[in-house]
Amino acid sequence: MMEERPDATFRTTGSEWLLPVSEYLGFPLDQVNFMACQLFALAAAFWFRLYLSPRHASPLFRHAVATLLGTAFLIFCFGWYSMHILTVVFASYVIIIKADINNVHRYCMVMAMGYLTVCQVNRVIVFNYGILSTDFSGPLMIITQKITTLAFQLHDGMCKKADKLTPEQRLLAIHKRPSLIEYLSYNLNFLSILVGPCSNYTDYIDFIEGRHISRRLRHHSGTCNGQNGYDMTPEPSPLNAVCRKLLICCGCMLFFLIVTRSLPIIYNVDPHFVANAPFLTRLTYAFFSIQAARPKFYFAWTLADAVNNAAGYGFLGMDENGKPSWDLICNLNILGIETATSFKTFIDNWNIQTGIWLKTVCYDRAPRHRLPLTFVLSALWHGVYPGYYFTFLTAIPITMAARAMRKSIRHFFLGSRGVKLGYDIITWAATQLAICYTVMPFLLLAVEPTLVYYRSMYFHMHIISILAAFVLHRKHKPREPSATTKTFSSSAQCQPLHSNNNDKVE
Repeated sequence: MMEERPDATFRTTGSEWLLPVSEYLGFPLDQVNFMACQLFALAAAFWFRLYLSPRHASPLFRHAVATLLGTAFLIFCFGWYSMHILTVVFASYVIIIKADINNVHRYCMVMAMGYLTVCQVNRVIVFNYGILSTDFSGPLMIITQKITTLAFQLHDGMCKKADKLTPEQRLLAIHKRPSLIEYLSYNLNFLSILVGPCSNYTDYIDFIEGRHISRRLRHHSGTCNGQNGYDMTPEPSPLNAVCRKLLICCGCMLFFLIVTRSLPIIYNVDPHFVANAPFLTRLTYAFFSIQAARPKFYFAWTLADAVNNAAGYGFLGMDENGKPSWDLICNLNILGIETATSFKTFIDNWNIQTGIWLKTVCYDRAPRHRLPLTFVLSALWHGVYPGYYFTFLTAIPITMAARAMRKSIRHFFLGSRGVKLGYDIITWAATQLAICYTVMPFLLLAVEPTLVYYRSMYFHMHIISILAAFVLHRKHKPREPSATTKTFSSSAQCQPLHSNNNDKVE
């Protein structure tokens, strides 16, 4: 029984087979279960590509195996809590099949987001800010993206005329309702069930049916007539990409074990530290603790990308050097994040697929008030922890100020390479400090520690950004509202998913 074990880190509603490993390593059992599933998924992905390739197995069999493995991972990690995820998937399929096709996208959005929000509220109230062992909200968030993406693209394909769609929407449109096994496979496949990322239904079906790589090679050549030589070329292997991403994962894991665990976020609001440490010391610790918190996200997203690549999924095309790129569904650009010299650049390179989802289902479709509507959707999707909303609201004046300052002073520093380098260094430092200040509530979650932190920082970033935005606003009035979250990013860093632009996302 859970009451018999006082240490919450070793409790789980999922499998307890690996409890001895958890206790030996000192890691929470849910994290051990997650790692075991992802490593098993990596091995299964290689087997899936080599022995269940479209040449050796039918699409139906590939769908079935991917679905069964994904469902097994859910049950292993979350036990009976996995029923929440299965419930929303089956409920959405009933809507897809039975509802009026003219409104199917609306019904799916309301149902999926409503169920997610109820579960997020339950997570805050029942589990009191953080029993991670029963936190199934991560997979549910990814499932919500998939359900709504498919519903909107199905509406595009079955209700809208081609001339009413953008070129990208035409390529991604779905022209018939998916079968049950296709729908379950898309949502529950073992490649992305635990940590994503979300991808387009047409891309996933092409992968299962064996068209994923060949179609992109033809797009790269600029013709689809099959006479370009690519049909006779062996499919590029993802092995190099997988190995590179696994090396990044190893580096992130090593950094986590050595650095991250020694710089806990919660120490930023420790009463003794706040009361006795000088401001610069508190600022420095906040900066390095936030930097140290990123590698766990780098690890999870990069490993998920490697799993998909190992199965042969995620081929983007040939890059400018003629080498295969496997970054179609990459979720982050680490170099872009760590070298970002603006708030927007940082956001554009972080959680990329979520930015694409928000743009696809909301920003590109809202007839008016696109920016606030996308902001609201992003906030609801992330959850109901107050810290999330502190982060989103703090980002607004900071982004406005950064944009105004860039327009006002950047041109003065473009005269020489040395001056430009100095400007880039200063803006890099300012961006990283602003990110640190903005995302701290996202990790602290609750109101009280957030206010403790901001009081310890004297609300300096709020004050500076509001003053800067106000003073510079009249001189350089924006032509349109600036992005405050990744909801407004255009996915230029993410790559146009069906264009001939095959620049890599590193």
